[in-house]
Amino acid sequence: MAATIDLREHRSLQSELSGLDALESVLPPRPSLGRRIWAGVWPKALAAGIAVLFWQIVVWTGWKPEYVIPPPAKVFSRLYDDFGTIMDSVWITLQRAIDGYILALVIGTAIGAIVANNRVLRAGFASLITGLMTMPSVAWVPLAIGMFGLSNATIRFIVIIGAAPSIANGLISGIDNIQPVIRRAGRVLGARGWSAFRLVTLPAALPSFVGGMKQGWAFAWRSLLAAELIAVIAGKIGIGQLMENDRSFADYTGVIAVMIVILVIGIIVDEAIFGNLNKWIRRRYGLIDEAAGAR
Repeated sequence: MAATIDLREHRSLQSELSGLDALESVLPPRPSLGRRIWAGVWPKALAAGIAVLFWQIVVWTGWKPEYVIPPPAKVFSRLYDDFGTIMDSVWITLQRAIDGYILALVIGTAIGAIVANNRVLRAGFASLITGLMTMPSVAWVPLAIGMFGLSNATIRFIVIIGAAPSIANGLISGIDNIQPVIRRAGRVLGARGWSAFRLVTLPAALPSFVGGMKQGWAFAWRSLLAAELIAVIAGKIGIGQLMENDRSFADYTGVIAVMIVILVIGIIVDEAIFGNLNKWIRRRYGLIDEAAGAR
């Protein structure tokens, strides 16, 4: 009986030691850049292929005439023929998006930091910020036109009012979920005021803050397109205005072509910027298994 118990203890000890050895083992080399790119591209390509196939099946059913829902081949041909014109409009829209989003990021971060650290302001403005997030961006367009006329300032205002509340809310949520022990540790180490916010609060709130930034970009992009559909600025035709021009002539091939471009831009921005930023944060916080990811 004693021998059996000793054998069990020996096996248990061996199992624990093997687990410790695994922790010290050398990680396998990371896959090549080409393999990592392919691993990220092929699922999206497969999803796009399925979507195009479903689109073609809808066309074959004859549910709507082809001038309303044109076949994929016709739309992709239009994209190729009008690529230069579309890219000119894309550049104008992206400039507006970047300008507005940067301003929204500054304003939203400032508001979030101030509100999150003041109980009186929190009680008064937290619900207001959330309420602003729920308002459709198109509801602000008439007021913006009245204040700024048909100008880039109108579109910039719509982008800021659409994105800033989400960014502020993300920062507030992140600060709310910081563990008290982290704040106390910062105070013990001498972090006060701005240094405490920069070195302790902001890094601890970063995951939620980046989530708010991502949501803010989504709202900014949607707000921008809504503004361009209504506030037409002569000589500066963005992709929203380009799509509205096609719709006014019942050119639904052009409408769908522009819609595809809008979708692709959204996917690229999400993957190239926010996707990589999220991976960096998860790796920094130890939320990614490097050993599993290297396989």
